Amino acid sequence: MTNNEAAEVSGQTIPERYRTAVVPHIMVADAVGALDFYVRAFGAVEEFRLDAPGGGVLHAEIRIGGAVLMLGDTAEGGFTAPTALGGTSVALHVFVADVDGLVRTAAAAGAEVLQEPADQFHGDRTAHLRDPYGHTWIFLTHLEDMSGEEVERRLAAAGTA
Repeated sequence: MTNNEAAEVSGQTIPERYRTAVVPHIMVADAVGALDFYVRAFGAVEEFRLDAPGGGVLHAEIRIGGAVLMLGDTAEGGFTAPTALGGTSVALHVFVADVDGLVRTAAAAGAEVLQEPADQFHGDRTAHLRDPYGHTWIFLTHLEDMSGEEVERRLAAAGTA
């Protein structure tokens, strides 16, 4: 995907306020395997990779839709994979053009579907997944823009307030 194509996708499927964001840098116990999984499951495009001299991946960058993600193998100095911790306190939130298609592909590739795609009160179609490396993902397709007041009204109407 070229930068122009990414911008075009972003303009159609990602709300303006989410177009610039913190770039997550995740650590995994098998970055080579994770890179392969993210390509097969999420349609990731590997944009850069620096292999470690002793094997493994020192640093890689991928793009999923319009989102950039950095990753590498775990190393000393505080970098630990979620699988070593028994879970994660962070979810990776990514807008995509077709959340339903992504979930079908990801599940077939081995992702655990935590929440099937569903339209939400906030105007997005949302699904939650866990990858085989312990990371939790929230994938969304933006359906409609609305005011904060409308989001609050819908939340109250849904009975989850």
